[in-house]
Amino acid sequence: MPTTPALGSAAATHILLGMLNRRTHVPRATAEGLEVSDLSVAYDGPPVLTLVSLEVAAGEVVALLGPSGCGKTTLLRTIAGLERQQAGTVRLGDRVLSDGTTFVPPEKRRIGMVFQDGALFPHLDVGQNVAYGLPRAERRSTRVADTLELVGLAGMVDRMPGSLSGGQQQRVALARALAPRPGVLLLDEPFSSLDTSLRVQVRSEIHHLLLELGVTTVFVTHDQEEAFVLGDRVAVLNDGRLAQVGTPDELYRHPVDRWVATFVGDANLIPVAKAIGTCRTAVGDVPVAEGVDGPAELLLRPEDIRVADGEDGIVELVEYYGHDAMVLVRLQDGTSIRVRTGSDLAHQRGDAVGVTYVGPGAVALGV
Repeated sequence: MPTTPALGSAAATHILLGMLNRRTHVPRATAEGLEVSDLSVAYDGPPVLTLVSLEVAAGEVVALLGPSGCGKTTLLRTIAGLERQQAGTVRLGDRVLSDGTTFVPPEKRRIGMVFQDGALFPHLDVGQNVAYGLPRAERRSTRVADTLELVGLAGMVDRMPGSLSGGQQQRVALARALAPRPGVLLLDEPFSSLDTSLRVQVRSEIHHLLLELGVTTVFVTHDQEEAFVLGDRVAVLNDGRLAQVGTPDELYRHPVDRWVATFVGDANLIPVAKAIGTCRTAVGDVPVAEGVDGPAELLLRPEDIRVADGEDGIVELVEYYGHDAMVLVRLQDGTSIRVRTGSDLAHQRGDAVGVTYVGPGAVALGV
């Protein structure tokens, strides 16, 4: 029997990179819009989700971003019909999938789901796993082979799940979800089982694949970078409630509050007595783009600050990433700020430096 390269090998990387260069017979999906309205879910204790409302346009990719335990997976499972809500409505296109009187079972929702651990049937081979959700008339068609080729697993139809790497198992799970041509695809931490060295490559390919197929997609992640790269929009969930929904740029540049500001990226928050006009701060004069007529914190992203020779503070720490670096500067008033710099590392730990705000205007967050 021919062997398949293990995930992480050079040959496997070549297979993954070639996924999108293939053109199979799998057509674009008939994408449908998804709407969740005032959804509340509870088990035996406090609510897991409270009045969550979210609209996903047909063909849109939306990331559900939040810390562990905030309700992301519960929301996905409720949309799929694997959990029942206490209140609220789930709609797919013009169909009500669940509300106070209606409940469409999972297998009739036209929703595909990829679980974090793949959830493959260990006693079925790859082809049988992918064919599981297909009508009997289509199980003998080319649909299974075409879908496996689409996800880079051509020729593996007879393999058993136990003989596959974790990444390969996850791609079988993706193929199983895509084979019925769902109107909506739900992905729960889809890249968590992949080797770190391949995560960026694979997520780029899967992103392109989803756009090519036109599948309405909601995926769960706790990784801000992953959410921003893949999501047309990002829904930030915190403690069972939607904190903010918007494009990656909207969330990064215009967060609604302190929690969102710090969760979606590195942030310097500078307290001021009144955030109107131009504020004098420890990093110099800062123009305020979105003000608050009262006490507030100015959001200064690290890339909006420059360091140069000077006496404003001392470099305490340099974190070098190759493409850039993060410099921690302790200012004369005791405030510590983070500054994103180029990779030339012009300043080292212990150097005296000056700092200047060069951003487009700070957003003020009320306190």
